[in-house]
Amino acid sequence: MLSIIKRYSRNLAWQILFALIMGVVVGLYLHTFSDPSHPYYKTYQSWVVNVLQPMGDIFIRLIKMIVLPIILSTLTLGIAGLGNSKSLGRLGGKTILYFEIITTVAIGVGLLFGNLFHPGSGIDISNLQHSSVAQYVQKSETLAEKPHGLVVMILDMIPHNIFDSLSSGEILPVIFFCVFFGLGLTKLPDNQRLFFSDFLKVISDVMFKITNMIMRYAPIGVFGLMTVTISKFGFGSLIPLMKLIFIVYLAMVVFTLVILGGVAYICRFNIFTIIKILKDELIVAFSTSSSETALPKMIEKMEAYGAPKSITSFVIPTGYSFNLDGSTLYQSIAVIFLAQLYGIPLSVTDQVIIVITLMVASKGIAGVPGVSFLVLSATLATTSIPLEGLGFILGIDRILDMGRTVVNVIGNALASLVISRWEHDFDDEKAREYEKSLGIK
Repeated sequence: MLSIIKRYSRNLAWQILFALIMGVVVGLYLHTFSDPSHPYYKTYQSWVVNVLQPMGDIFIRLIKMIVLPIILSTLTLGIAGLGNSKSLGRLGGKTILYFEIITTVAIGVGLLFGNLFHPGSGIDISNLQHSSVAQYVQKSETLAEKPHGLVVMILDMIPHNIFDSLSSGEILPVIFFCVFFGLGLTKLPDNQRLFFSDFLKVISDVMFKITNMIMRYAPIGVFGLMTVTISKFGFGSLIPLMKLIFIVYLAMVVFTLVILGGVAYICRFNIFTIIKILKDELIVAFSTSSSETALPKMIEKMEAYGAPKSITSFVIPTGYSFNLDGSTLYQSIAVIFLAQLYGIPLSVTDQVIIVITLMVASKGIAGVPGVSFLVLSATLATTSIPLEGLGFILGIDRILDMGRTVVNVIGNALASLVISRWEHDFDDEKAREYEKSLGIK
């Protein structure tokens, strides 16, 4: 018995899961002090601001610290390994095509579940807590004044200054730079190209070693973030919207197992195997509501599983802006929910417009803080649904964000494997050996 406990206690996934559960328990206890009229409210605030929130923020910052160096080194190496611009063009075309198809299907699944289960029907608006959405309204109005479209999106991808993009954490401009830098490497003489490639390989290896070190801190970060989240909201605020939460999570499970699982099966993969491989990263992503926390290890694991570096280093970072399946699925359900909440019927034409708007808006403002609400704001503007309705779901957004982040991670991991298979560049023997090393049957 002790040997079993000892073995599980050393497993990072179990440590993170235990931290997640403890965060919920402690958060529920602290929620009793979250009322401003409570005599211990100031003490509660002090603990949240000075202890618990920093515990989580430290972990998030540590991950963000290494994300761009990993993308910079691995993607440049991967592009250089492709050999020429023709191979890159083929890879990029297949990747974007796959992303668009899967994203459209995700939106369709969201609309299907919204129309089928009516999450907004029968809810008394007067019983719902309403949060202020003024900041999102202002941001969406600012974005609405700017030109949109494919040309503008391409222009936004081109960095004015690569160092500014690196310092501000802009992934798309960094990817754009890495693509050209990698192509430039292929034009150098062999001795110079090998020198730079070896240098970048060392940086990549060091970053992954640092990632392993940071992940040992993950349980502490998860505990802090989960405790803060639960202590602020408790479960009382969730009860009136439990139907919406249940339908969103049900849709995500169905999308993951049926749609992504079906794609995996067609490409000779097993979705459950992918989930098992990424179990640590999925728990962390769920707890932190941050896809970035999974990116470094996801690139490393998908490469270890048999996908080539040239594909994982390109597809996965690009997917963080173009392949947010969980987010678009949730956004489509949210629009239907708000329409039903206000008793506003949406015709087939209205819903087609919603699909198109979500497809465009989710790409055009990728990387903007609070992107889900900004995308929803832009989508609601094409309908007769009041923008203020977002205030009703703002309070539970963090709970829903946890689920959609997991779907985003699984979707991008699968994308790297699908494109690898499509390019006839997946190493099945390496995959079998990796599964065997993890004890996956």
